[in-house]
Amino acid sequence: MEDVELGHCLIADLDVAERPREKALKHGIKALTDAELMALIFATGIKGKSVLTLCREILDDNDGHLSRVAEIDTREFMRRYAGIGPAKALTLLAALELGNRSVADAVSVQSHIINSSQSAAKYMYRFLGGLDHEEFWLLMLRRNLTVLREMRVGQGGMAGTVVDVQVLAREVLLSKAAAVMVFHNHPSGNPSPSQQDINLTKRIANALALFDVRLIDHIIIRNGIDPASPGGFYSFHDNGKL
Repeated sequence: MEDVELGHCLIADLDVAERPREKALKHGIKALTDAELMALIFATGIKGKSVLTLCREILDDNDGHLSRVAEIDTREFMRRYAGIGPAKALTLLAALELGNRSVADAVSVQSHIINSSQSAAKYMYRFLGGLDHEEFWLLMLRRNLTVLREMRVGQGGMAGTVVDVQVLAREVLLSKAAAVMVFHNHPSGNPSPSQQDINLTKRIANALALFDVRLIDHIIIRNGIDPASPGGFYSFHDNGKL
């Protein structure tokens, strides 16, 4: 690994446990302090000052509040902290803005409660409703049935798609989802399940049951038809198949 200059020292000179990059790789990014996260973004310090010292001073100047740092204008940031140029200032402020947008997006996603087959079909229609080929999607939910994450796990042609159940189960475990719904679309316009769809549903349900994760539903989206319309989708749960 390249040495990164810290003004009066190098990151390589720090104790391994104190190096932000190594600490993040070993314990995860959430294990880093605010100053260490900023140090990863800045990468280098300024003349006579290590990157960690620089970041701690910026935080101290804002009473330890990242939200206050995020509100500083770029030009004001460079004026207030001598030695920091536009590249460093913009990189940090861009990272903080991404964090703010991530929080706003999480609040938006979490507001979606999936408590019926119709609400589920309506939520996923944007991903599947207008496709000219089949795709298979996974919707992972929290215990309160709010959306944790959606993910495409299979893509095929007009007549079908291949789904790796092991990969699907792995993604569910990594996400720590409490419950799961799966979806795919029928470009033909007929939402009725094939025998292959039925067999796949059983395999997924059995695989997830090994890890105490419940498959709530498998919904087939009818292409080009609003899910609120009669026959707009097929629900395994509503039809007693789950």
